[in-house]
Amino acid sequence: MRPILTIAAILALTACSRGDEEPAAPEAYFETARAVTQGALVGYRAESGADVWKGIPFAAPPTGDLRWRAPRPAAGWSGERQALASAERCPQVTNGLNRTEGLDPGLLIGTEDCLYLDIYAPGGLEPGADETPVMVWIHGGGNVWGRASSYDGSVLAAEQDVIVVAIQYRLGPLGWFAHPALRESAESEADRAASFALLDMIAALEWVEAEIGAFGGDADNVTIFGESAGGHNVAGLLASPRAAGLFDRAIIQSGSLESVPLAEAESESGDYPNPSGKTAPAMAADTSARALRAASVEDVFAPYRGGDGLLGDMPAMIADGVALPEEGIRSALGREGGFNAVPVISGANKDEMKLFNLLDDRYTRRWFGLIYRLRDPGFYHAVSAYQSRMWKILAVDEAMALMRAAGHDDVYGYRFDWDEGGSALTMDFSELLGAPHAMEIPFVFNRFQLFGDLDRVIFNDDNAEGRAALAAAMGGYWAEFARAGAPRDGGGDFPFWNRWGADAMMMRFDSPAGGGPELIANGDSMEALFEDLKSDPALSAGQKCAIAEALQAVYGASAADFLPLESLNCSQ
Repeated sequence: MRPILTIAAILALTACSRGDEEPAAPEAYFETARAVTQGALVGYRAESGADVWKGIPFAAPPTGDLRWRAPRPAAGWSGERQALASAERCPQVTNGLNRTEGLDPGLLIGTEDCLYLDIYAPGGLEPGADETPVMVWIHGGGNVWGRASSYDGSVLAAEQDVIVVAIQYRLGPLGWFAHPALRESAESEADRAASFALLDMIAALEWVEAEIGAFGGDADNVTIFGESAGGHNVAGLLASPRAAGLFDRAIIQSGSLESVPLAEAESESGDYPNPSGKTAPAMAADTSARALRAASVEDVFAPYRGGDGLLGDMPAMIADGVALPEEGIRSALGREGGFNAVPVISGANKDEMKLFNLLDDRYTRRWFGLIYRLRDPGFYHAVSAYQSRMWKILAVDEAMALMRAAGHDDVYGYRFDWDEGGSALTMDFSELLGAPHAMEIPFVFNRFQLFGDLDRVIFNDDNAEGRAALAAAMGGYWAEFARAGAPRDGGGDFPFWNRWGADAMMMRFDSPAGGGPELIANGDSMEALFEDLKSDPALSAGQKCAIAEALQAVYGASAADFLPLESLNCSQ
């Protein structure tokens, strides 16, 4: 799903920074002193009451000769490590979201020494108690952008009695890169990978398995969860034999089952204008493994950047036969014994695509460079609805069907419907955004920080009570799933969440004003979507063709197979 790459461009609406004062640096709290294999460390006590440790290395810096190799064990340290601040992010190109930090889009920032994790635990857990379920968060950002520190798990940990671990992994061409010279220089089978980022996640899970007991966590009860590209990566870990036994449950939030064959990823004639392994002109004279690893980060990223400096489309989740099986995610999930068969939740948001369509000049116009107005409200809602519906079909309905066909019925589906965002400057965000991509994250973490300066508009006093109720339900379901392997009643007085069976029952999440969480039958298919589009009385023939073309532009072959333009009498 290509729009994941522009996940945060909506924040061009915001000012250059939040304007809030920086929080005071935390002070080390002696009761958080812990010892891991690498050495001693101390964290701090958060306002929520959670104990926090940040910036813990789980692998050696993938720099120099270790660039584009499988992660190696992290070195130890002497003395007591002050684990009070998150590590620097991995190299990435800034986009609209970075305006909240005062950074313009198109800047290359970050450091290759970035394989670190942050831990949030209920306050006062005893080392070695080994009883608290662990939830490992994998951030989104199109696999080219993002960082662990954007997600504060302290409230989730304190309120739901779970340990939250937020990890970082290599991004862009440093995390997803296929080149024959690198395979020839491999020191191990794992070094022959192209999906190095997936190996980073596996290394983080191995660290958690070995060390989380020191923080009171249960190494035999680990849930992986992630949103957008993070959800995509969860699907990749489900399909990866190398991740077997490292996690016990999985939650995919607005993810994808797509993967790219190695040959296609490297091909100049494939779907990607920038194939994996593409090198900058400055590197053309010598493409040996030694030279590639010696190249500057700027030269590594240069071939994938456009004239505006922003990162263009490039392959990720490469089915390299090492980190990810050659058959790819979709085929692996549909084959008995082809994936790590743990309990799975997969869901999507009702208006996923509005986050992206709001920024599309075909659907909106801007007044004074700030105020967004819909060109044709009816068509905007229609194209967004069909695109968002297809996202759910591919990420939820298809995932459920594949795993159940492979004999695995321990699966649960959901749809997130909260669309009560506030208004400002004549913009009604309940209409413009609805329940868009990423909107469920603040409810899971119960921290309503997502849209920079717009947070105070979208998440306002009028919807605060309903938000609190929905956050309690979602946090409860996520934590109960982590504890028991089934979301059940969310550990409280919430509707019982049944498995996705032949009746395709799924949980619909909304505030009490929207009907609250409720179990509904909502099975869907590509065939049904296409039939609905063909017969939609509210759309003209031209609009139907425009929507079909928009679906193909976003979802590629997945849409083209079911939405042939000729069947709608559209001109090619």
